Amino acid sequence: MTQAPTPTADTVRRLVRSLLKDSPPDTGGPEVRPVTDGGHSTWWIGTRHVLRLAPDRDASTRGRRELRLRDLVRPHVPVTVPTSVAQGEWAPGLAYTLDTRVPGGSAEEHDVSAVGEADLAGLLTGLREVPVRQAEALGVPRVGPRSLEALRREAGRAAERLHAADEFDPARLQQLTSPAAVQLAAQPGSAVLVHHALTGEHLVISADGRVRGVLDWTDTVVGDPAEDIAGLALAVGSPAAVRAATLAGYGARPCLRGLWLARCDTVIRLAAGLDGRAAEPLPLLRTRLRRAWEAILLERVTELRDEETDDAEL
Repeated sequence: MTQAPTPTADTVRRLVRSLLKDSPPDTGGPEVRPVTDGGHSTWWIGTRHVLRLAPDRDASTRGRRELRLRDLVRPHVPVTVPTSVAQGEWAPGLAYTLDTRVPGGSAEEHDVSAVGEADLAGLLTGLREVPVRQAEALGVPRVGPRSLEALRREAGRAAERLHAADEFDPARLQQLTSPAAVQLAAQPGSAVLVHHALTGEHLVISADGRVRGVLDWTDTVVGDPAEDIAGLALAVGSPAAVRAATLAGYGARPCLRGLWLARCDTVIRLAAGLDGRAAEPLPLLRTRLRRAWEAILLERVTELRDEETDDAEL
């Protein structure tokens, strides 16, 4: 298989000059600099644009699908979804998109205010309203819910690794019993459009704590809405994530399921990080663990009932 080329600053400058025809002459075009905390080959272009270069053909396929998906999602959500001003190929078979930059910082830089939590509630509500069939027609995959019981067992093994490193008390996982994991299984017919990567770097937050935009829709699926609640727990903390989900109309079951998905995931990821098997830096993994394990008012899972609890007030 042919090795994909590695984009350089010169590659990016040549491409940008061909795209932004209104750049002042003899200036060399806008400043370009890599975005170091992204999972893609992503570059800031001046102060108004961001350029994303797909590193392989699979990413190119997902990137092209994302452009159509953003158009489908945009009318349903109250936050900004990036707009592409140019798209094409930066190398044979490898796609790019030049997007307008959404002003603001990440959730790692700014705390979300109470009004920001309402923005997140509007986001979750809007995602639930996106027609699933239209999303699937664009190629968005349908993904089944994860087994919380299997995740609980994996997290238990990871917790012992963290305990040996004095990072985590495994007794905290005992709150999630095997019967409770079964009770918190995803309910049939609950699949919605799921961003699937609502972590801090993909939330654009203004200095006043409002949620101004959501970035990177390449991992979007049709699936378990608790996955987005879990993502928000990593980004803004479990209490804020559960409050936002409650405002969006989600009941106790998906909220608690999202909470425990986040908690188990963060234990597993930090253990992987300690062993050098995680891409994220250890300080970020520790921060996410802390956020996911923040206490919420609703912690009891042993008395859930199918219909009554789903409508319970948290």
